[in-house]
Amino acid sequence: MGKPDAAQARHVFLMCPPEHFTVAYIINPWMHGNLRRIDHAVARQQWRSLYDILTDRAIVRLVLPQPGSPDMVFTANAGLVKGRQCIVSRFRYPERQYEEPYFADWFMDRGYEVSLMPRDIAFEGAGDALFDRAQQLLWMAHGHRSTQGACEVLSGRLGVEVEQLKLVDTRFYHLDTCFCPLEGGFLLYFPPAFDEDSRARIESRVPRSRRIALDEEDALAFACNAVNIDSTVVVNRGSAALVAALSHKGFEVVQTPLSEFMKAGGSAKCLTLRLDEP
Repeated sequence: MGKPDAAQARHVFLMCPPEHFTVAYIINPWMHGNLRRIDHAVARQQWRSLYDILTDRAIVRLVLPQPGSPDMVFTANAGLVKGRQCIVSRFRYPERQYEEPYFADWFMDRGYEVSLMPRDIAFEGAGDALFDRAQQLLWMAHGHRSTQGACEVLSGRLGVEVEQLKLVDTRFYHLDTCFCPLEGGFLLYFPPAFDEDSRARIESRVPRSRRIALDEEDALAFACNAVNIDSTVVVNRGSAALVAALSHKGFEVVQTPLSEFMKAGGSAKCLTLRLDEP
């Protein structure tokens, strides 16, 4: 498949080259034991492979990586975009707060209407807030990184209904590590990552026929941390059973190893931010 030009491409994503990527601190369970253990040559190759897969199917914009912000490569956490609005993240941990002005500047320089969360409300962008692909609905998680108060702010500023979910497993510290809305209203998710009430909310909003529940093996391979472009689902790794389940629903699965980024707790979705949310 050839690369589409700007007039043909439907989707647009933001990525950040991994020039300064490393595990320099511990702010999630995946980072334990991985301090300074990134193979930078492999990380660059893995990032480039993901970039090439996406540019075959979409437009990819780049933000300049900054020294002292090793997790800036995970652009999903930059903020939440809807149309020409961008709500920039307020990171819970000081280690990532250095990224906030760089992302805000990137969006302002390109004419977005940029707003910030109140300083006392933690919100980690499209890591914890994901648009449904069949309903006018925003799924938003709290419990580890983002706080519950962000839900009301998002609803008011974006004019969307927000469905709150609570995360209870620290391994799945952002919503996009365990929950992936897919085109056509399908949903890829790992039920044990959520409390009982949240599982009930999900089941009440998404029909059983459109829910694909992962087992722990696929969940821990970050199969939910997927990039969905039309009928393509790009993942780090998926079991034969998961590939078959997605194929049965009409999706093609593209697997591309992202092991170096998983050492920091991220995979394909974490490395991208969708910019063309309607």
